[in-house]
Amino acid sequence: MITFCLSTFNTINYLKLAIRSVRENSYYKDAPFVIHSENCTDGTNEWLEANKEKYNLELYLEKNETPRGIGGGMNFCASKVKTKYIGFLSSDFYVAKDWDKELVNICENNPDKQLWTFSYRVEPNIFNDLNSRPGTYKVPVDYFGEMYNNFDEGLFIEWAEQFSKINDGLSIKKPEGVSGVISKKDWDYIGGNDDRFSPMYWEDADIFIRMLNEGFDFVLTSKSVLYHFASRTSRFPDDNFKTRPKHLEEYENRSTRRFIEKYGKYPDYDENGCYLKMLPKDGSLNRI
Repeated sequence: MITFCLSTFNTINYLKLAIRSVRENSYYKDAPFVIHSENCTDGTNEWLEANKEKYNLELYLEKNETPRGIGGGMNFCASKVKTKYIGFLSSDFYVAKDWDKELVNICENNPDKQLWTFSYRVEPNIFNDLNSRPGTYKVPVDYFGEMYNNFDEGLFIEWAEQFSKINDGLSIKKPEGVSGVISKKDWDYIGGNDDRFSPMYWEDADIFIRMLNEGFDFVLTSKSVLYHFASRTSRFPDDNFKTRPKHLEEYENRSTRRFIEKYGKYPDYDENGCYLKMLPKDGSLNRI
């Protein structure tokens, strides 16, 4: 029914949590699991090789002078999928019980729609703003833990179950990060992420806008919950929340310029924070 896909770069401690949570907590826990590891130097490849049979992983370990990055890693993983659905994950996720079941069910119940379904996210408030947004609930850092070594898995699993019950039926029309469940057919139709935004930043806004332009729908549901360690893969990979690596700032500035060149301006949003349609100003097609 579904293949889990995860692309990673030097986040071994969070990756271990993510993979174990998928295998222990997913409804389709025995589904194929494609892992793309790119340019990892922190022991990720060695750990994956040692645990590929334990977690039944299909591994692709690459060293690329020009990195695929987040969007390119998703494209690469998706190219290996032979099932009806793709379940995209990030290495800074920890999924709650049956997170995948409802996402697949929504797709199955809407066979005539081009659809991408997403989990409700819970995040530690590492930036002390406490401003939750539709689809994301921020908690104090000491509630579940803000790092891999102090995360309370049992408490989060129990909390997530109660959260889903209390908010039963809460559904928001918006995407939330490049994750969730989408049919392989719909992914191939849109053509995946635009390589101009590699290795990271703005690839998510771009693909969501292109999908909106093509008539896609998004559904984010409280019946599916995950914990997002927040910015570990794209901003603070070394858990230092005060100093951001310089090269990541350069990547973001470059991708921002490329987005403006493509669309002519920053995106607009509706009341839920969902992107609005935007036509590319440079003649680019929605379908790559």
